[in-house]
Amino acid sequence: MELHTLAREAAANLLKLGQTVAVAESSTAGLISASLLAIPGASAYYAGGSVIYTRLSRKRFLTLDPARLAGLAPLSEEMVRVFADAARTSLNAEWGLAELGAAGPTGTPYGHPPGVSVIGVSGPVNLSMRIETHSADREQNMWHFTQEALKLLARATAQALTLPPAFAAQKTPINN
Repeated sequence: MELHTLAREAAANLLKLGQTVAVAESSTAGLISASLLAIPGASAYYAGGSVIYTRLSRKRFLTLDPARLAGLAPLSEEMVRVFADAARTSLNAEWGLAELGAAGPTGTPYGHPPGVSVIGVSGPVNLSMRIETHSADREQNMWHFTQEALKLLARATAQALTLPPAFAAQKTPINN
């Protein structure tokens, strides 16, 4: 799987919009960012990113509002949307993309099996999804989660391209 192929559509949409994305990824371990950065000209749309694999890294790299996290289930779409918002605002980007998951071979301390990920996009269009591969193959899951995250970003940015220009430029989201 070639990195630049995965991110091509999302990158093209971001360039058309003249907007940037910030990434916070966990079980994909940097593959989302690497895919976005594999395309020449990435500095025009990539604001930055972090691998938030541990609680310490989440605290250091993201400003997470404890009030927004209170009561949210781990690995929920609601939680990943908070992380996507935090990624976006931490780098003053128009878009935030967050991924949280358990690639394997074991699950999470919260009882989730391996092969589970939640992905969220925050920006002019908000989207999120949950993925369950039912596989404990760590590397295969990492690639699958990366591919799905980039598809979700491509879908959100494609929707933004259909919005009136003034609205697409706002950081006030449309929730889908």
